[in-house]
Amino acid sequence: MRTTGNTIFLTGGTSGIGLELARRFRDLGNTVIISGRRQDLLDRIAAEDGIAGVPLDVADPASIRAAFEQVTSRYDVNVLITMAGIMQVEDLRDPAHLETAEQTIDINLLGTIRTIAVFTPYLLKQADPVIVTVSSGLASVPLTITPTYSATKAAIHSYTQSLRIQLADTGIQVIEVVPPAVRTALLNQENDERAMPLDEYLDETMTLLRQHPDADEILVDRVRFLRDAERENRYADVLGVLNSVG
Repeated sequence: MRTTGNTIFLTGGTSGIGLELARRFRDLGNTVIISGRRQDLLDRIAAEDGIAGVPLDVADPASIRAAFEQVTSRYDVNVLITMAGIMQVEDLRDPAHLETAEQTIDINLLGTIRTIAVFTPYLLKQADPVIVTVSSGLASVPLTITPTYSATKAAIHSYTQSLRIQLADTGIQVIEVVPPAVRTALLNQENDERAMPLDEYLDETMTLLRQHPDADEILVDRVRFLRDAERENRYADVLGVLNSVG
């Protein structure tokens, strides 16, 4: 993936990693369009950052189709980044957690799949097309207080591998971005010393994208503790450390 000269549509771009990634790509000379569920946030970002936005709820197939029609009628999009997601704590002993689990799967996993399904036929006709999915280090070792979030990220990792192979002869590049814990509002980690500062994460991510334009995965150093745990026979130890209390 080239890091300049693209027209990028990014879901889940009104906060956190998504918004900062949109700003970084804009600053490199790309046209960036973001989406989110709150029109007031989209309006504020458009006014303050000059980044256009469209309303989108990835849990609603009709909303995805409407956003697709709106974006592609105005812009010649060649890069899709599926950033939208939620992360919530669940108590698996309480049957009420099922509602949270279903919502997490609907947004994180099905929302990603729905969006890719709508955009892929269009991207097949574009020059230099790219699909970027966003998983997590927790795809490799789960944070057990957020079991369904971790499971959806493992599913996105697997789905992305299948997508890459199925699209291998089409010209669409498929990249998986794999963040570690980052200081964002996700799970109230803004001031968590154990999480990677947002600017540092974006600095390293953008450097990797520039240095490795043909990469299948973007793995910052901080995420390898999780991603390489099983391969390096550290899985049980890492699972214990990640989920230790106190």
